[in-house]
Amino acid sequence: MDLDVFVTAHRAEWDRLEQLLRRGRRLTGAEADELVVLYQRTATHLSLIQSSAPDPTLTGRLTQLVARARATVTGARRASWRDAARFVTAGFPAAVYRSRHWWIPTALLSTALGALIGWWIAVHPEVQASIGAPEHLREMTRPGGQYETYYSSHPAASFAAQVWTNNAQAAAMCLVLGAFLGLPVLWILFQNMLNLGIGIGLMASAGRLDTFLGLILPHGLLELTAVFVAAGTGLKLGWTVIDPGPRTRRVALAEQGRAALGMAIGLAGVLFVSGLIEGFVTPSGLPTWARIAIGIAAEAAFLAYVYVLGGRAARAGETGDVETADQSATLPVAA
Repeated sequence: MDLDVFVTAHRAEWDRLEQLLRRGRRLTGAEADELVVLYQRTATHLSLIQSSAPDPTLTGRLTQLVARARATVTGARRASWRDAARFVTAGFPAAVYRSRHWWIPTALLSTALGALIGWWIAVHPEVQASIGAPEHLREMTRPGGQYETYYSSHPAASFAAQVWTNNAQAAAMCLVLGAFLGLPVLWILFQNMLNLGIGIGLMASAGRLDTFLGLILPHGLLELTAVFVAAGTGLKLGWTVIDPGPRTRRVALAEQGRAALGMAIGLAGVLFVSGLIEGFVTPSGLPTWARIAIGIAAEAAFLAYVYVLGGRAARAGETGDVETADQSATLPVAA
């Protein structure tokens, strides 16, 4: 392509498009139709220049023109209650459902690792000794010790808020850091399972594993599920960097990244519920069976939400991404 000839042939169209864009909403019907035609032509011109004769200055001008024209043609759309309802009833559960092949194995392997660490600590006194002095471990595991009083050491409302904040940050880190090939996600998972395994091992060695599980299960089922979903999504994002599939890496990462952002918002809500359970139910005077039943009910409700609403939405084509009209415009690429 002779770039000078191409610019000479089409400069008048670009100038006219810029002139129409300056007028904003004061266009006549004929001028609005002309703007749409010029927008389409300019988008084609931009694609041709980028693929055949890339020129930074010209590409920058046309990119700006196309972006402004697209905003004018499609119009700016404000978020509405309909968007929030769609996210809650379709977008978020569908995203969780579609990523189940990542977070379910993550959950199973992580749980097995936590149980293995707990068993290893429980049956090896020398490992227990490396964790802390005997008197310190007795203080942690005795009736009324640190493991039990931890959940009632602060007012329920402030404790629930603190727990929610910490867990939401951990989930967000899994989602964001997944782009680094998923390696930071594995480290975050290991730290979580190590802490869980230490608690299991120490309380089991003291003969009080039932008490520990009675404290962990009410909130831990939903909390850990949310962490596993975040970790699985982060690992999926990391794999997208390695293997984007038939799409370009940029497009694949943009799509997966938008879904991960929505996942972070949805999981914050899930962790808010688990934080309420941990702040108000776990330290309550309810019988152990009642507290565990509440935790199981919350977990079952979340799984039903994902597999019923999310499965139905996913089969209908929902991906958890933003609507097509809100996505960035993409230019054609060579096959």
